[in-house]
Amino acid sequence: MEITELDKKIVRAMQDELPLVAEPFKLIAEEIDSTEEEVLSRLRLMQETGALRKMGAVLRHREVGFAANALCVWVVPDERMDEVADIMCRHMAVTHCYDRNVTPDWPYNFYTMIHGSSREDCEAVAEQLAQETGVTQRTMLYTGKEWKKTSMSYFV
Repeated sequence: MEITELDKKIVRAMQDELPLVAEPFKLIAEEIDSTEEEVLSRLRLMQETGALRKMGAVLRHREVGFAANALCVWVVPDERMDEVADIMCRHMAVTHCYDRNVTPDWPYNFYTMIHGSSREDCEAVAEQLAQETGVTQRTMLYTGKEWKKTSMSYFV
């Protein structure tokens, strides 16, 4: 799919907060000098072609009681990566899963971001994941201070 100038306008208009009005796409369309039908049509096309993966609410996790989070790093055998990733990705307390290259002094090749109301909750999730996958070599890296947390901005 070729991203058009209209698509870029739509993305720019939608990447912050969706207006809290009865017809948000109509308002967005007016802001970018288009129609609601055209905006919705372009969004559907972006979704169908894979350019747009999802639209959704962003919950400020600390403000609703998820006071702890940890980057849990794992040593996953390469031949089991897809299987283990599938299991860990399905857990509701895990928001990010990805694999990384190892280095001589850092053997961890799989990363999960785990959220909970306490460190104990995060530890319990990690233990449950270890039991479900049989992968036990891990380290929990807890967030100290959050310095920056933003979403990517496109076409600015």
